[in-house]
Amino acid sequence: MITALDRPARELKAIAAPPLAPAIARLQGVAKHYGDVTALREVNFDIRPGELVALLGPNGAGKTTAVKLFLGLAKPDQGKVDVFGGNPVRSEVRARTGVMLQVGNIPETLRVSEHIELFSSYYPNPLPLAQTFAIAGLESFKNRLFGELSGGQKQRVLFAIALCGNPDLIFLDEPTVGLDVEARRLLWQEIRKLIERGKTVLLTTHYLEEADALADRVVVINRGQIIAEGTPQQVKAMTASRKIRCVTSLDLQGLRSIAGVIEVQRNRDAVEITTADAESILRELLIRDPRLSGLEVTNAGLEEAFLALTAEHNQTN
Repeated sequence: MITALDRPARELKAIAAPPLAPAIARLQGVAKHYGDVTALREVNFDIRPGELVALLGPNGAGKTTAVKLFLGLAKPDQGKVDVFGGNPVRSEVRARTGVMLQVGNIPETLRVSEHIELFSSYYPNPLPLAQTFAIAGLESFKNRLFGELSGGQKQRVLFAIALCGNPDLIFLDEPTVGLDVEARRLLWQEIRKLIERGKTVLLTTHYLEEADALADRVVVINRGQIIAEGTPQQVKAMTASRKIRCVTSLDLQGLRSIAGVIEVQRNRDAVEITTADAESILRELLIRDPRLSGLEVTNAGLEEAFLALTAEHNQTN
C-alpha cells in the first residue's frame, strides 16, 4: 500500500492538509486562580469555525472555568480571552453566542413556550419558534410548566434555549444527561445538523462515547492543563492502552494491585481491565487464576485513552 511518505515530494503538496481556519474563540496563555486553588495554568485553547470541540476532563479539571471565561462570566488572572475578535462581554459577541443553562437557573413556573419566547427575544435574528420546538422535540409538551417536566424533557428545553437565538457559537454542557438511549441518539442527530449548518459547538460531556461520535476535535484537560488534543482517532492513538475482558474469581481490589493496570470495571459477570501492557497483565492473570475464562483483548477506545492520559499526567505532576 502506498502511503503519503512513499509519494514523491512533488506530490506531497497536493495531498497536504488545508491550513487551519482562524480561531473564532481563543484562550491565550490564560491562568485563573480561586484563592489558593489554580483552576487553569497558562492554557492555550482555540475554537475554529464550523467544528465541534469536545472538552473532556475529570471533575475539577478546569472545564467549567474555561467555559466561563469564553462566556465572559469570569476574568483571567493572566493571559487573554478573545471571542469573535474581542471581549466576550460585548453585546455583539453575546448576540452570536448560545449556552445550555443548568436546570437550577430556569424558573419552574413558566411554560416551555414562554421560556423559548423569552430567550428568543434576547437575540436579533432568532429561529422561528416552530423550528426551535421541532429541533428540540418540544411540540408535545410546549404548553406545560417547566417544573412539571421529567429530567429528560427539561434537558430538551435547555437545548432549545441554547439554539433558539440562532447563534454562531454554542456551548453545550452535558446536553444528554437524563436522556434515554433513543432520545440521546436523536439529540446527537440535531447537534450534527448544527455543524452542517455552519455552527460551531463546544461540548462538555462525561459520556466518552458521545465525544467519540460527535467531535471533530477532542481536548483533554487535567489539573488546569491541556494534556492532549486532536481528532478522536489521534487521541486514542496517543496511548498504547488495551482492554482485557475476562471472567475471573479475582476481586477488583486484587486486580487493581497488579502493576500496569490503569483501570478495572465490572461489566455483568466479567471484568474489564485497561492497561498499556496487556501481555504482562495476561500472564499475571493466568498465574493468579488458572480458571480464567471468556478472555478478550481489544484496542482501547476514547474512554480508555482518556483514563490512561489523565493517570499518566497525575503520576508526573
